[in-house]
Amino acid sequence: MKTTTERTIEALKELIVINNDRHEGYKTAADEAKDSDLKALFNKFSTQSRTFADELIGLLPDKSDAPPHDKTKASGKLYRVWMDIKNAIAGNNRKAILSSCEYGEDVAKKTYEDVLNKSEDITTDVLDIIRRQKSEILQGHDEVKSLRDRES
Repeated sequence: MKTTTERTIEALKELIVINNDRHEGYKTAADEAKDSDLKALFNKFSTQSRTFADELIGLLPDKSDAPPHDKTKASGKLYRVWMDIKNAIAGNNRKAILSSCEYGEDVAKKTYEDVLNKSEDITTDVLDIIRRQKSEILQGHDEVKSLRDRES
């Protein structure tokens, strides 16, 4: 049976990796984007995820437990999302780009929800930070969705 500390570390690591994925994906998307508004949005979300990951690392009792910044789930769902975004950018299809970004935000949102649904062993101060980050991820999702819905 895992201790509260072990479960908290596990949850933090999971969120760090999803933020690493999100950071790398949006960084790639920003580098590839042709439209200045999308480039700015992608840079904002990339920076946000790096900040979130660093904040979560700061909560680990032993910083050496932190996944490295380049640790991502490259074989997972978000990797495919970022490849879809790169392809959509190459075709300069804003709606496809934003749809792929929205899906990526859904994956990040679900990861936060999964952690919060198993939060009985996570300390209140850590939960407060996770909830705040999730709220900001939701705002990002809604911003992307709104932009996507405006495209014809």
